[in-house]
Amino acid sequence: MKRVTGIGGIFFKSENPEHPYEWYENHLGIKREAHGQGAAFEWRELKDAAGNEPGAKALTAWSIFPRGTNYFGASKADFMVNYRVDDLDPLLAELKKVGVEIDSHREDYDYGRFAWIMDPDGNRIELWEPAKEK
Repeated sequence: MKRVTGIGGIFFKSENPEHPYEWYENHLGIKREAHGQGAAFEWRELKDAAGNEPGAKALTAWSIFPRGTNYFGASKADFMVNYRVDDLDPLLAELKKVGVEIDSHREDYDYGRFAWIMDPDGNRIELWEPAKEK
């Protein structure tokens, strides 16, 4: 079973998210999407599940959250990485078998399914199974 297939997002906290958003835009050209919740870097997978090129369209999200956000759960870190996965439920079952701490909360959207786990250092990790292309 494939587990992680790539980086789906990078999120971090700030005392004043507006300031780093402006800094990243001015100095590195990272512009927020119209909804104001971060940027999306679009790319294409090299191959699809059948091995055909090019693969599916994809994106990596990048967002800055307020320091007091609850989105990072009980994580000790000021950042969280979102990993893309092929098949969320079997992966979570395997992780549970070996004692990985798994948040029982799940979120499902038209663009995919989400779950959260903790690494051994107490860092929250977001797992994302993107919706299958139709």
